[in-house]
Amino acid sequence: MKLDSTDFQLFQIPEQFAQDRATLDSRWKELQREAHPDKFAAQGAAAQRIAMQWSVRINEAYQRLKDPVQRAAYLCELHGAPINAENNTAMPAAFLMQQMELREALEDAKTEENLEEISQQAAEILREQLSNAERLIDQAKDYPAAAQAVRAILFIQKFQADIERRFELLGQ
Repeated sequence: MKLDSTDFQLFQIPEQFAQDRATLDSRWKELQREAHPDKFAAQGAAAQRIAMQWSVRINEAYQRLKDPVQRAAYLCELHGAPINAENNTAMPAAFLMQQMELREALEDAKTEENLEEISQQAAEILREQLSNAERLIDQAKDYPAAAQAVRAILFIQKFQADIERRFELLGQ
């Protein structure tokens, strides 16, 4: 294992968006067993510290790889297309119009049924954007376009959090 390996190299999996979760989980457990600090107890404190660093590195990689949005963002960044969601908010006009309409619907929602309908719409848009990101990364290798899809996903996730807050307010 090398500290400068990518997460994909570290986990010995293909550098792609589509991943098998069971394989990721299994590989994570294997790597954790290999790097567990207790395994290095006889080699002294320095070896245990290094094992602890590896354990942290493995956990960070696992967190990135198991989450599809983080994985997509990581792949984009590896290929020179950083997400920069806080600085780059440019989106296609059609997407922005769709989001404005959903926001207006959320503001007007008075019942749990209204919120549920909006939540389902947002979930469908999220599925579409994740599928789009997968296609752009794994087939088209168009990382700048994939980065825009990831920014859209982050936008939708923020909107979903707003929906959840509205559900909570209605429940009070």
